[in-house]
Amino acid sequence: MTDTAVRHDTLAAALWPSHGKLAEMNGLARASLLALVGSLLLYASAKVQVPFYPVPITMQTFAVLVIGMAYGWRLGGATVAFYLAQGAVGLPVFAGTPEKGLGLAYMAGPTGGYLLGFLLAAIAVGWLAERGWDRSVLKTLAAMVLGTAIIFALGVLYLGALIGWDKPVLDFGLYPFLPGAVFKIGLAAAVLPLAWKAVSKRG
Repeated sequence: MTDTAVRHDTLAAALWPSHGKLAEMNGLARASLLALVGSLLLYASAKVQVPFYPVPITMQTFAVLVIGMAYGWRLGGATVAFYLAQGAVGLPVFAGTPEKGLGLAYMAGPTGGYLLGFLLAAIAVGWLAERGWDRSVLKTLAAMVLGTAIIFALGVLYLGALIGWDKPVLDFGLYPFLPGAVFKIGLAAAVLPLAWKAVSKRG
C-alpha cells in the first residue's frame, strides 16, 4: 500500500476543502490565511497564563500540537515556522517577550530548544493526523504524548547544553511542567475526536 493510499483528510481540509463549492480562494491564499490564523493562535496561547500546580502554564504546546494535527504536517509545520520567523525578526510573539528579550537573542536563550521542538512536533503529529490518528481518543492521546515528548526532549537537551549538565536541568526544564503537560495532552485527546464527530454530523 502506498503512502498516498493511506492518507486521510485533515480537520482543516474537512472544514475548508481546497476543492469544490467552498474553495473560493486559490490554494496558496487559503494556506496563507490558515497559517496566519494559526500563528495568531500561537501568539495568543503564549501570552495567556493559566493558574496551575506547581507552576502557571501557557496553552502553547496545546496550540502547537492541535494546529499540527488539524492542519497536517506540511501546513502545520509551515504555520509554526511562520510563527518562529515572526519571533526571529523581533516581534514579541513568544512567552515572556519583550521583557526577556526579543528576536534571535531570545531564541538562542534557555527556551530555544523548546521552540525548535514546536516545529518538529507539529510536523510529527501532523503526519500522524494524515494517517487518521486524530479520529480516536487513544490514537490522538498517543500522538500528543509523542509530540510533547519531542518538545521536552529538545528543550531539555538544549537547556542542558546551554547551562551545563552540572545544574539541575530537569528541575528547571521538565519536572515543574509535567502536570500541565498531562492536562493539555488529555484536553487535546478529547477535543480533536469531538471536532471530527461534529464534522461528521454536519456532513
